[in-house]
Amino acid sequence: MSFNRFNPAEKGLRKTLKKYEELALRYIWEVGAEGAGSGKTWETVNIKLGEGKSISRASIILFLDRMVNEGVLDFNDATGKGGHHRIYVPKLDEAGYKKYVVQTLYESVAKDFPEATKAVLGQIKTG
Repeated sequence: MSFNRFNPAEKGLRKTLKKYEELALRYIWEVGAEGAGSGKTWETVNIKLGEGKSISRASIILFLDRMVNEGVLDFNDATGKGGHHRIYVPKLDEAGYKKYVVQTLYESVAKDFPEATKAVLGQIKTG
């Protein structure tokens, strides 16, 4: 997973996701196996962002595609007005996503800071 950002001061999924990204991901989890296209996801996110705030459809598409590339979402091809469209479906649920975040962060710091990682894990196990 390649985080665009990690902010330890944030709460929950916002540690790794922007507000619109969290809203989009939660919407895809909500619709489940039925899935949703980028257009419906974009509409839903903009409604939930509230008055005076909006995000571009391109930003939604880029985020959803990034989640596909990272294994968080999957997609089915659908044909409709304008040609082929991706219908995004969850590959990981919220718990799976959280585990994936922790595993990815752990592997990253263990690779770059192996001794510090071992020391901290030792303190956690004995503390």
